[in-house]
Amino acid sequence: MKLHFTKMHGLGNDFVVIDAVNQTVALEPAQIRRLADRHFGIGCDQVLLVEASDQAEADFRYRIFNADGGEVEQCGNGARCFARFVRDHHLTDKDDICVLTAAGLLRLHIQPDGRVRVDMGQPRLEPTDIPFFATDRAARYPIAADGLELEIGVVSMGNPHAVLVVADVDRAPVAHLGPLLERHGRFPHRTNVGFMQIIAPDQIRLRVFERGSGETLACGSGACAAVVVGRLWGLLWTDVQVALPGGELTVHWAGEGGSVTMTGPATTVFEGWID
Repeated sequence: MKLHFTKMHGLGNDFVVIDAVNQTVALEPAQIRRLADRHFGIGCDQVLLVEASDQAEADFRYRIFNADGGEVEQCGNGARCFARFVRDHHLTDKDDICVLTAAGLLRLHIQPDGRVRVDMGQPRLEPTDIPFFATDRAARYPIAADGLELEIGVVSMGNPHAVLVVADVDRAPVAHLGPLLERHGRFPHRTNVGFMQIIAPDQIRLRVFERGSGETLACGSGACAAVVVGRLWGLLWTDVQVALPGGELTVHWAGEGGSVTMTGPATTVFEGWID
């Protein structure tokens, strides 16, 4: 099977994007791991599939596979790349695009400046919706990891996130605590882990250890989750600039009952064929 692919990135969070509308695609987890391998494959954090939608309200179906071969529900940076891909490859001429994901419908808007705004929907805060084992919903949850007593915020942006506030993201133990919290027993489907430093009420720095991929240069859903937690903890304003290792995103959340929107760039790196 020979596949045409496009390599893209959103602030360094990189993707192999495959058109499954105009070519037949049937990938096993081992093949996805090979595509994602940075030494023996193309190399990426996630593989994205663009498929035709079987629902009238959606223009496309958007599927996301982590580097470990597992399919996941959501990827905000990937969504921006998805929007640019379907426009640049003439699969649509719309500026407003609706896509079907495993987490539901996602609405994408391509701005005149080329950046993409993603309506990530309302954050899910009930523990059973994340999912996260807790007796009751709370803004802050105590959690133990490696003998440490930590405090986290927990939210689903279509995928699960745990967020910690740290004094300095450069010194945060991302490589150590990231995998411990990712696979913590209170997260039955594992979780993404965000380490957030508050610079000002409208500015944060963030590093994210992504479920199934490890630390990435940027995580769009992680940026949204961090802002939601920061707002619930009374630390952030409605509009926040999120500085990730790969660049900046703008996140807006007015509060409970409202959708989270995320705006940022999407860049094509190269195209090719792989057997």
